[in-house]
Amino acid sequence: MIQIDETISTAVSDAALGILTCAADVAESSADLLADFDETIKAMQDDYTLEKVAQNPHVAATRKAYKALGKDPLKYRNSAEAMLRRIAKGNGLYRINNAVDINNMISVASGYSLGSYDRAAIKGQIVWKRAPDGEQYKGIGKDVLNIEHLPALYDDESVFGNPTSDSRRTMITAGGRKNLLYVIYAFDGTDELQTWLDNLAELLKKYANAADIQTQVVC
Repeated sequence: MIQIDETISTAVSDAALGILTCAADVAESSADLLADFDETIKAMQDDYTLEKVAQNPHVAATRKAYKALGKDPLKYRNSAEAMLRRIAKGNGLYRINNAVDINNMISVASGYSLGSYDRAAIKGQIVWKRAPDGEQYKGIGKDVLNIEHLPALYDDESVFGNPTSDSRRTMITAGGRKNLLYVIYAFDGTDELQTWLDNLAELLKKYANAADIQTQVVC
């Protein structure tokens, strides 16, 4: 489903993706999901300090990959690190909808950055490659975002996602049954990816009535 371009594989030999597709009901998170969400955040807050966030092996691997690709990981923090830092500071996380809240639960629990996308907005083949000089897009909750040199997802139309911040074009909004794509961004091999894909699938079945679930690990 997603091809890894040599602009990433040559710079980061252990780069890999965990991919999940499904059909799911996207809506406001239920009380049960929010309780699970809060429990996850509480566990992370008890476990993490700001110093410890940087020591998470998946966060550390993503930082190293950003440097190898020519991006400053302290100016452009990956989403898992950014969320874990919010939790360590006691600021919690925003609630968006069930599909995105599940994404964020898996991200902070694992230390992997995840992206979640509305497949109806994706056009054609997807390639994961290093964004060229000057690349930018309108990010979710942000104005124009400088994404040059980030490891980014491209479809036949344009760039739409990366481990720091995704684009508005493919964002998942609440309202009905939708075909979804989740991507786990890994830079330290494939060992844990299927386990976390399985955890993601279970949450989607439990809280979003997900069906037609397919998973794949690409490296």
